[in-house]
Amino acid sequence: MTSHAAALLSAPRAALTPGTLDTPAPADDEVLVRVRAVAVNPVDWVVQGTSRITYRWLRTPAVLGSDVAGEVVAVGAAVTRFRVGQRVLGLATGTDRGRDPLREGAFQEYTTLLERLTAPTPDSLSDEEAAVFPLGLSTAACALFQSPHLGLRMPGDPAPGTARGVVVIWGGSTSVGMNAIQLARAAGYDVVTTASARNAATVRDLGADAVVDHRSPSAVAELVAAVGGRPVVGAVALGAGSTDACIDVLTRTGGDRLAMASTPVALDALVCRRRLFPAMLPVFARIGLGTLRSTLHARRRGIRANFVWGSSLRDDEMGPRLWGEVVPRLLAEGSLRPMPAPLVVGDSLDAVQGALDRQRAGVSAQKIVVRL
Repeated sequence: MTSHAAALLSAPRAALTPGTLDTPAPADDEVLVRVRAVAVNPVDWVVQGTSRITYRWLRTPAVLGSDVAGEVVAVGAAVTRFRVGQRVLGLATGTDRGRDPLREGAFQEYTTLLERLTAPTPDSLSDEEAAVFPLGLSTAACALFQSPHLGLRMPGDPAPGTARGVVVIWGGSTSVGMNAIQLARAAGYDVVTTASARNAATVRDLGADAVVDHRSPSAVAELVAAVGGRPVVGAVALGAGSTDACIDVLTRTGGDRLAMASTPVALDALVCRRRLFPAMLPVFARIGLGTLRSTLHARRRGIRANFVWGSSLRDDEMGPRLWGEVVPRLLAEGSLRPMPAPLVVGDSLDAVQGALDRQRAGVSAQKIVVRL
């Protein structure tokens, strides 16, 4: 059996350190990928810093990371869509409950990806560009298309003979927001969104027909005005404070579905604490109470609100269709662009911990990427 290098989380809250793992053979429905680029998401440093509470099922040592781009080096017996040597991008789900974080984590030289969560990388994209897609794109798709959330038609579905609906996205310049704008537009919906003045032109170029500054005290009223009486098919809330704002927009426009993709309180200050206890108590109390309050607030307004779990498409019918049909077609057409733009911060696994730290410190309209 061969082995390969990995950036290992050796214990909860530990820094990532170099390690060596046995290189696995792919299961029947998997491809084994030589990883060439990985991207970093906020969930990576959240898992690293709070998994004793938020991901209690995760056992260490573990390999973190969700966003993978590379080439196929082996295929499982049931795989039909990929061949050895083919460049791919895909969603690694190793830190999810019931998965294997050593076989399926992104931050290592070789990882296994489920065929149904993998797409071919077109020649027009570099590995660094391809790596920005998987988790942001999957989360956006879950918010827009899964029935517990907005339940919209997917790109390629026939459009009804009624007026185009409007999707409200609070947080259009986030990774999820940029992908949600593109997917919603590809499915035939109009989009109104928020972004800072610095990023407004970028999200408008992705297809948003109206962009409001999220820091404006009249942001909700401006979004309502931008809707202009068109039917609102739902809202996606991204970022602290976005849920209540979206509830207000939906109440004033007649929308009744809300997909929530952020906690009401950010966890970055807690992650950098030397000890979780007792600092975690007021933070998680605020998260729990804030979520309950917002959910009850939405229910009283007749709005169905649910939290989005980006990798939940692994186990439903939408995942294979998204990754097997929609994503390859949109990439080939050029109607799905790699956004946020990759910001490459290193060229080896040794750079991954610094990449997590930089992401936690804050980036705007960019995605941290490490080459391998």
